[in-house]
Amino acid sequence: MSQRQVNLFIAMSLDGYIAKEDGDLGFLAMVDNPPEDYGYAKFNETVDTVIIGRKTYEKVLSFGIDWPYKHSCYVLSSSLSGHTEHVEFYNGHVKDLIAKIRQQEGKDIYCDGGAEVITQLLKEDLVDNLTISVIPTLLGTGIRLFPDGRPELRLQLVSSQAYPTGLVQLCYRRAGKALGMRVS
Repeated sequence: MSQRQVNLFIAMSLDGYIAKEDGDLGFLAMVDNPPEDYGYAKFNETVDTVIIGRKTYEKVLSFGIDWPYKHSCYVLSSSLSGHTEHVEFYNGHVKDLIAKIRQQEGKDIYCDGGAEVITQLLKEDLVDNLTISVIPTLLGTGIRLFPDGRPELRLQLVSSQAYPTGLVQLCYRRAGKALGMRVS
């Protein structure tokens, strides 16, 4: 059994922001072009576990839609505990959570943000693959995908694709890792 990989699949503005300062994600709508999903459905088939932060969890709840994740979902939070129908709240160390998940058989692990969770994963050297969709806009300010204070990480470009909407998707793996994401 090969090790379950931790994969990011996230969008950001050209100047590196995943949201405006108030958490607004409206800029993402500029690339909505149904049925185009920019590879999300195919990616989603490779994972069975999702990790998100409390702020991302609360943002998803604010959309007033059905819970979008059909996988095991962990919400990293120091203020929430227990579980709901859809998520298990986790207030331990992220490295321990990843180790626990990796001890179980399954598909890969999807981190859907936010920036604080991604930074924790990077600090612990736990991110294996990054799929970053660059939205053709400059926000000027907001919540950075990669804030200062994280370690250096060498990456290898796996693929890049430009779409008619102007979105450019970049897929990287950690330097020295096996090619691409594992498919079960």
